[in-house]
Amino acid sequence: MHAFDVLGDPVRRRILELLAEGEMTSGAVSSVIQEEFGISQPAVSQHLRVLRDGGFATVRPQGARRLYAVNPEPLRDVDAWLDRFRGFWAPRLDALATELARGRRERRRNGSDHRDETGSDP
Repeated sequence: MHAFDVLGDPVRRRILELLAEGEMTSGAVSSVIQEEFGISQPAVSQHLRVLRDGGFATVRPQGARRLYAVNPEPLRDVDAWLDRFRGFWAPRLDALATELARGRRERRRNGSDHRDETGSDP
């Protein structure tokens, strides 16, 4: 299965987001996905299997539990493929960062940069 076929499904993308936070049991993944997407435990297991078979997730047994984790290698391949397209959005993001910095400087210069104690905007 092609990487974008695997990543094209919102349930599988969400599972990868969860696993990016750290290793999780299949039960913990199922619990979150069932609540968020309203699908059955066997359906979640199928998505986990697709991620594992596609190389995006690893699984290791720990007693009666199965622990899943992200395998970063296929994601590096996706990132490398996307690299040729970054030129379309990177300059715009750089320009946005410049404009945001300019606005912050202006507010400080005008004394109107109202931030709370945490340093974030109210």
